[in-house]
Amino acid sequence: MEALARLTIRGRWPIVVLWLLLTVAGAIAAGKLADRWFQQFSIPGYSAYEANQRTLDRFGTGRQYPMVLVFSVVNGDIREQTGIEAAIAAGAGVNEGSRTNSWFEAKDDAFVSEDGKTMFAHIYATGEPTFTTLLPVEQTREAVAASAPEGVTASVTGVDAIIQSQGEAGGPSVLIEVLLGGIGALVILLFVFGTLPAVLMPLAVAVTSILTTFLCVLALTYVTDVSLVVQFLVALVGLGISIDYSLLMIFRFREELDRGLSVDDALVETMEHAGRSVIVSGTTVAIGLVSMLLIPLPFIRSIGIGGLLIPLVCVLSSITLTPALLRMLGPKINRYRVMPKRLLTRDNAEAGFWVRWAGIVARRPLVIFLAGIAVVMVLFIPASQINPGDAEQAQQPAAGDAAAGRQALTDAGITAGVFKPFAVLVEGTADPTKVDSIAAAVAGTEGIESVTAPTGGSWRTDDAVLIDAFPKGDSSSIANRDVISNLQDKVLPAAAAASGAGVDVTLGGAAPEERDFVHAVYGSFPWVLLVVVMLTFILLARAFRSVVLPLKAVILNLISLACAYGVVVFIFQQGHGSEAIWGVQATGVILAWVPLMIFAFLYGISMDYEVFMITRIRESYDETGDTSAAVSLGLARTGKLVTSGAGVLMFAFFALSTGPGIDIKLFGIGLAAGVIIDATLIRLLLVPSSMQLLGRWNWWLPKWMAIVLRTTPSPLEPRASASQPQTDP
Repeated sequence: MEALARLTIRGRWPIVVLWLLLTVAGAIAAGKLADRWFQQFSIPGYSAYEANQRTLDRFGTGRQYPMVLVFSVVNGDIREQTGIEAAIAAGAGVNEGSRTNSWFEAKDDAFVSEDGKTMFAHIYATGEPTFTTLLPVEQTREAVAASAPEGVTASVTGVDAIIQSQGEAGGPSVLIEVLLGGIGALVILLFVFGTLPAVLMPLAVAVTSILTTFLCVLALTYVTDVSLVVQFLVALVGLGISIDYSLLMIFRFREELDRGLSVDDALVETMEHAGRSVIVSGTTVAIGLVSMLLIPLPFIRSIGIGGLLIPLVCVLSSITLTPALLRMLGPKINRYRVMPKRLLTRDNAEAGFWVRWAGIVARRPLVIFLAGIAVVMVLFIPASQINPGDAEQAQQPAAGDAAAGRQALTDAGITAGVFKPFAVLVEGTADPTKVDSIAAAVAGTEGIESVTAPTGGSWRTDDAVLIDAFPKGDSSSIANRDVISNLQDKVLPAAAAASGAGVDVTLGGAAPEERDFVHAVYGSFPWVLLVVVMLTFILLARAFRSVVLPLKAVILNLISLACAYGVVVFIFQQGHGSEAIWGVQATGVILAWVPLMIFAFLYGISMDYEVFMITRIRESYDETGDTSAAVSLGLARTGKLVTSGAGVLMFAFFALSTGPGIDIKLFGIGLAAGVIIDATLIRLLLVPSSMQLLGRWNWWLPKWMAIVLRTTPSPLEPRASASQPQTDP
C-alpha cells in the first residue's frame, strides 16, 4: 500500500485525468444501456419452466398469465345469453395469435358459477413476459365491452390486469433516485465535515464510480446478459459504498494531518490503514455478489455479475482517485468552511459522546450484550415467519374494472385458481382416450376443483395436448404447494406410465413455475451460505490476525441479516405501515428473490463497518497491548465514521425504495433496515461488548493457521502493559 501511495502521489494528475475520461465515457455509455438490459426470466432445467417453454414452442402461447374475462347477469342463465362468444372473440382479436378457453369451447360447466349467473373465459396471449412489456389489457377491455350483449356485465381481470390497475409501475427514474440519495448524502457530509472540499470530494468520487461502472456494464452486456435490475443497484449501491469508502479515507487523512504529519506522509499512513480497510471491505461485498453465481438462474447470475462491478470500481477509485485528490488538496481539505463549527460533530477521538459510550460498554459489557441480544430476539420473531413466494390475487391491491371482475368471481363462488391455472402438457399422443384418462387422473387429485380439455386446434396438435386444471383456492397459496408437488411427483408420472411408452405428461403454468423458482433459489442457498461464510472467514482471519474475530464477525453479520429480514416481514408481509408509508398492501408473502438479493448485497455492505471498527481496534491493540483500552479507543475513533457512513447508505437505499415495483421497494427497505441495524445494534452494542467479554481470546491465532494465512500469529499469553507497547502481538 505504501508503494501504491507513492505512485499516486507522483502520478496524481494523470490519474485524475484518466478517471475524468472514464467518467465522460460512462455518461455516454449510460445512455446506450436502455436497449441492452436483459429483461426475461428463465429457470432452465426445471420441469414447469421447461414445460411452459415447450408449450410456447408448440402452441405459440403459455408463458403469459391469462387474461380472465368475467360475464354476469342479474336474471336468467348466463349460458343462454347471445353475444358472449362474440365478445370473447373480440377480446382475442386484440391479442393476435392468442389461445382462448371458455364454456363455448370446452362445453364444461367449470366456467360457470353454480347459480348459472356468472361465467369466465381465458385469453392466453402470445410471446414471453419481460420486465417492461405490458399485455393490452385496456384494449381488450374496450373490445369486450363493445361486443358484450345488453344486460350482461363484462369485466377483464387477471394477474396483469390487477397489476396494471395499481397504476404505472414507474416511480422515479434512476437519475432522480441518485439525486435523492445524493441530497441525503450531502446533508450528512455537511454536518460531518463542514468544509467544501471534504463535502464535495466523496460526491465527485461517487459520480465517477457510478458512471465508470455503467461503462463496464455496457461492455459486459456484449459478453453476457445483464439484468435490468442492475441499473438501480449500480446507481444507489454505488453511491452508498463509494461515499462510505471516501469517508474512511478522508477521516484518516485529516486525522494524520492533525497529528502533524506532512501531506505525503499523511497520505501514506492513510493508504496503509484506511486504504487496506477499503480493499478488505470491497472484497467482502464482492464475495456476497459472487455467491449468486451458484444459483442456477440466469436472471440472478446476471445481477451477481453486473453487481460485482460495483465494489470493484468503487475500491479502485477509492485507492487511486481519492488519494490523488487528497494530495492535490493537502491541508485545503479543511478550508472553505460552509457550516458553523458549533453544528459539527467533534473529530476528537479522546472526548465526546463516543468516548463516553465506549466507557459505558467497558464498565457494563454483559448488560450491553444482553440488551442487544434482547432486541435481536424481538426481531427474530417476524424473521422466523418469512414466507418467500408470490402473493395470492385476493391480497393484491386492485382498482377499477380489474377489481370488479375479481370481486364478481369471488361473489359467484368461482375458485381463485382461475387466475393461474395449472397447465398439463401431454406430449407423444393426442389419442382422445388417453387424454381423457390423464384429465380424469388430474381431476381426481385432492385440491383440484375442475379440469378442462378443449378439443380446438389451439389446444391440440397431432402429438400434443394441453389440459387446464383449476385448483381449489389461489394457485399460489400455501395449501396448493402440496397439490403442485403431488401432481409433479406422483399423479402425472403415474398417468404418463399408464398411457404407454413415449408419452410424457408435465405440469406447467405460472404457479408451478413460481415453485420451481423457489426451489432453484433456496435449494442452492445452503451452498451459497457455506461459500460466503468460508471465504469471508479466511479473508478476515488474515486481515484481523485472529480466529475469534472473523468467527464473531460472520455470526453477527448473519444476525444482522436475520434482523433485516424481520423488519421486512413485519412491514411488508404482515402489513405494519406498508400501505400507509409506501402505498403497498401487505400480501402475506415476501417475493421469492428479494431475501436472496438482500443477503447477497447486505452481507458484504454491512461487513464494511465491522472491518472499519476492528481494523482500528486491532491497530490500537498492537500499540497498547490492552484489549479493553483498544476496544474503547477503536469504538471512539470509528463511531462517527460508522454512523455517518450508515446514514449515507440509508438515504441511498431509501431512495432505492421509491423505485418501480413492489420488489424494488422491498429490496431497498431491506437494505436500509440492515444498514441501520448493523450500525447501531450490532456495531455499537454487540461488537464492543462481546469483545470486552472475550478479552485476550479476541486475538488468538494459532501458529499453524498463521503460516497457512501467511501472517503473524497472535499468542494467548498476557500482553505487556500499556506502558510497554509492542508492534507485533
